[in-house]
Amino acid sequence: MSSKLEQLQALLAPVVEALGYECWGIEFLSQGRHSLLRVYIDHANGVLIDDCEKVSRQISGVLDVEDPISNEYTLEVSSPGMDRPLFTLDQFARNAGEQVKIRLRSPFEGRRNFQGLLRGVEDQDVVVLADDHEYLLPIDLIDKANIVPRFD
Repeated sequence: MSSKLEQLQALLAPVVEALGYECWGIEFLSQGRHSLLRVYIDHANGVLIDDCEKVSRQISGVLDVEDPISNEYTLEVSSPGMDRPLFTLDQFARNAGEQVKIRLRSPFEGRRNFQGLLRGVEDQDVVVLADDHEYLLPIDLIDKANIVPRFD
């Protein structure tokens, strides 16, 4: 995790949690002069647009005071959705049994993309069954991971 992302996580997660939500994850995409800060929130009763607006107002206030992002940026507050991104080992463990799509920062055993059954976690590795082979993917190598929604 980049130091900017760690700084934003440390600053914003307590704000989200103080409002009664889980800070599911944060993405910071630096795109030249204009960046995107996306904060995912979750709640046992689900997340509505009013929840996102409430959290957005609080986060905006904190960001205005602390000013951790020097250039222009857009703030988005969202629920993780059906294709929820996975950020932490705990989230991978809680979603064992789901189908996942994972992209790595660099190749592991000759490939960067994996799609298969999330088996869980072992130490600092995410265990995925893909193409009839079980892979232990180091969490530090994962660039992006999402649940693959099921429509049964």
